[in-house]
Amino acid sequence: MPRFTIHDLAETIDARAASGGEASYTRKLLDKGAEHCAKKFGEEAVETVIAAVENDRAHLIAESADLLYHFLVLLKARGVKLEEVEAALDKRTNMSGLEEKASRKGG
Repeated sequence: MPRFTIHDLAETIDARAASGGEASYTRKLLDKGAEHCAKKFGEEAVETVIAAVENDRAHLIAESADLLYHFLVLLKARGVKLEEVEAALDKRTNMSGLEEKASRKGG
C-alpha cells in the first residue's frame, strides 16, 4: 500500500480549494478567510498540546493529523506553498539549531 504523505495532503487541499464550497470543508474554511484559518490552526495546536500532556497516544496522533491539515489550509489561505516552508527548513539544516536561532531577527 502506498504511503500517504504531507504532499498528498497538500494536493488534496489544493483540489478541494478549487471545488465548490457546499461540498468541501476546505473550501468553506478558505472562504471564511485567513484569520479564521489561523484561529482553527491555533485551536488544533492547543488540542494537540493537551493530548500530549495527557499522554494519550491515539488522541495525540489524531490531533496531530488535524493540526497538519489546518496548518496546510492556513498556508493555502496566505498563498504560501509547502515547498517554501521546506526550503526554509533546508536552509536551517546547514547550521546548528543555536546558530540558526541566533541568525533570526531578534535572535
